Amino acid sequence: MLTFRGAAVGALLLATAGILATAPAAHPQPTPNGVHITADLKLSRQGVLEVVEQVEVPADGTFRMALPLRLKVGDDVERYFKVTDVDTKGDGTATVANDQFTIEAKPGTSTFTYSLHNLVNDAPGSQVFHWLGVMGSDIASISATLISPSFEMGIVDCKLGPPGNTRPCADVKTEVDGVLHLEQTDLRKGDAIDLTLQLPPGSVPSNADIRDTSNSGLFAITTPVLVAFGVLLVALAGLVAFVLRARRRNDAAATGSATLDPLQRDGDRVQFTSPDGVLPGEAGLLLDEHVDPVDIAATVVDLAVRRYIWVTPLSDTDWRITRVNAPDDQLREYERAVYRALLPDGTDAVTITELRAPGRVQSEPVRSALLADAVSRGTFGNRRRPGLAIWLGGALILGGVAATIALAATSGHALVGVAIALAGVATVLVPKYLPVRTVHGLELTAQLRALQRGLETIRREQIPPIDQETVFSRALPFMVIGGRADNWIRAFRDLNPSADSQPGLYWFGGFDRDPNMHRFASHFPFFITAMEGIFAKAGDPHR
Repeated sequence: MLTFRGAAVGALLLATAGILATAPAAHPQPTPNGVHITADLKLSRQGVLEVVEQVEVPADGTFRMALPLRLKVGDDVERYFKVTDVDTKGDGTATVANDQFTIEAKPGTSTFTYSLHNLVNDAPGSQVFHWLGVMGSDIASISATLISPSFEMGIVDCKLGPPGNTRPCADVKTEVDGVLHLEQTDLRKGDAIDLTLQLPPGSVPSNADIRDTSNSGLFAITTPVLVAFGVLLVALAGLVAFVLRARRRNDAAATGSATLDPLQRDGDRVQFTSPDGVLPGEAGLLLDEHVDPVDIAATVVDLAVRRYIWVTPLSDTDWRITRVNAPDDQLREYERAVYRALLPDGTDAVTITELRAPGRVQSEPVRSALLADAVSRGTFGNRRRPGLAIWLGGALILGGVAATIALAATSGHALVGVAIALAGVATVLVPKYLPVRTVHGLELTAQLRALQRGLETIRREQIPPIDQETVFSRALPFMVIGGRADNWIRAFRDLNPSADSQPGLYWFGGFDRDPNMHRFASHFPFFITAMEGIFAKAGDPHR
């Protein structure tokens, strides 16, 4: 069967190509000055309809016709057409875009030439053209001829009139030479024409492009799929809002504006104390939730201050780190990891130059140990332990995969299962972006912020000379993690390190003869930079 169906498609052939001719409709007012169409059509032996049509538009008129090239002809069936060899003469335009062929004619005479493909479909014992169309505008007259390869082309049926009120056509005839003549006047917008032509079997090749979408539609965009993805977008927006709100509350709770006095006084003596005994490396992790090289560098300084190692300058770019005391129970596991990274078993001293050798220092054990320490002390949540989000997300992923398979094998709409699985993936990823600090961690972080503000207010003169070196040294690592070491050293630049009857700083050599901290102040930042470089690592897997 050779068919050509669909209201819009028929409208193109009827209103612009002028293929169909019917008896004049009984309209009270003819339109002699309307659009006039003259068309010559030929069905080639290859089954291609070759069209040449001339459209005359009056000075005050316009003409436009759009032909869909993709039509739904059943629940799971679509038919595709193709237009080629498009040419225009005059002021008219003809374009193919977005599965649509559009013809427009301005006042005057325009000639359109084009070829229509994929029209032929076989039926038992015949081939049939079936045109069903509705006028897209008023047409004053149509005059057309249709030539086919067969002399035996016949008219099976022809009807004309408004939809639901059609009547048989008249003056549509086929000559003995197989040429169909169509003459029609006074067609109005909205009139429907239904014409069926029949050819002997095998007159032209069958080339209709009719596609069954029932199988390819398993992953088609259907209404249930759109609903599922709409729900997914709403859920994702909710998750994003939840994460942003949690982070804002986390930042607000961890900031505050209070000031904490870091000096504990006992009679005439003063000593530095940190909140809850927090150590510099732990404090650096709490403040920004990341293990940064500066946190490890501050831990190195703290190990020296607590007399586990001794630092001696060799030049402006090199230092020697010497073992003073072996690691004991007073060190936490991450501090032991830092100690071992600098001085492995059997090593009593090492230079920074030696530590810079590729592969000499492994920072990952230190990072892992510092994170594990925060978890064990209850300041960080354990992201490695499956929580509600992981279990729920995993269940959604498994359910989505199962739903995808089941829907693909039954009713289709398989993308609904994909939407469920994507919701599971998003749920699994949520903890990665949530704040990792616990309630206790937030409280401690706020205290650390207050401690930093308190340190900014300390002046050397507030501390008895005998305690100045100790307070300066114990607080220095906490200023290192905040990037404020220069300010702290500047506040103590007139410190006399010999006030405790021992020349120089007790943990950092090379300046024993200096009566103050001026040379140390200019030298120490280079040491911190060197330590950060040793423990630096591209990227942070725990961010």
